[in-house]
Amino acid sequence: MIVHKLNSEFRIHTPVVTVGTFDGVHLGHAQILQQLIKQAHTLGGESVVLTFYPHPRTVLFPDMPLYLLNTIEEKIDRFEKFNIDHFVILPFSVEFSKLISCDFIYQILHKQLNTKHLIVGYDHRFGHDRQGDVAMLKQCTQGYGFDVERVEAFNIEGVPVSSTKIRHALENGEISRANAMLGYKYGLRGIVTHGEHIGHELGFPTANIELPENNSKLLPKNGVYAVMISIDNQNFNGMLNIGTRPTVSDKSEINIEAHLFNFDGNLYGKTISVEFYDYIRPEIKFLNKSELRNQLQTDKEQISCFFGNR
Repeated sequence: MIVHKLNSEFRIHTPVVTVGTFDGVHLGHAQILQQLIKQAHTLGGESVVLTFYPHPRTVLFPDMPLYLLNTIEEKIDRFEKFNIDHFVILPFSVEFSKLISCDFIYQILHKQLNTKHLIVGYDHRFGHDRQGDVAMLKQCTQGYGFDVERVEAFNIEGVPVSSTKIRHALENGEISRANAMLGYKYGLRGIVTHGEHIGHELGFPTANIELPENNSKLLPKNGVYAVMISIDNQNFNGMLNIGTRPTVSDKSEINIEAHLFNFDGNLYGKTISVEFYDYIRPEIKFLNKSELRNQLQTDKEQISCFFGNR
């Protein structure tokens, strides 16, 4: 897959295009991408994903924080797995947002991309104030020499999968539900940094995970999780806590701490990847460290049993 920034010299042979923010690259998106690849093959062309960065809502509503399911790097990694030919990033700005729907079709899809076939999701909207829908797409594309194809919603138990529903599931600790809609395990990636070594004192040494600066990645609900941890191309079962560590700290800062099972080594400064498998319990303030230690042992036994039964 070739990653581009859109410019006037952009040239692709018979582009079959889809457009969107694709936050999460979930099963609904996967259905669109599968059709994209199929049509590109049928037309003897190349598959093109056009996406916006930064996310439009973070540009248009900077005072209303939006936490995303993917970083741009993670999104690129997900698209790589689909064997898309071209991933095109269109820089999003307030000025660009003022482009009316039909002008977007003419200037971007027709003139710059030279689109031959366009595939969109069932609820696709575009242009200034999201005024454009599929009907407007078909009306505005007349004379530009490309067809518009609408892909129906991907449903789970009769409910359309969406990025918003996945965010809500994660915010409520519904990891299994979120993973089912994503089609893969939700994850995060960060650098292991030095902490206060309280976990080591309790007999449960932890890797303190620091996310990239200016990170907009959505963290699941505070609590303890069963996770799979990848480090140096090795995978370890483990447990992870997201929260403020109320038993040992009076600070409100959110910490991410992972305890790797059957691991003995130095992780400081290394990049660590985490996949969430199950929500175990909420974060609790215990009376003392002894109670906390006992609970951690119970958590570890429960999570070991969880992975043992898979």
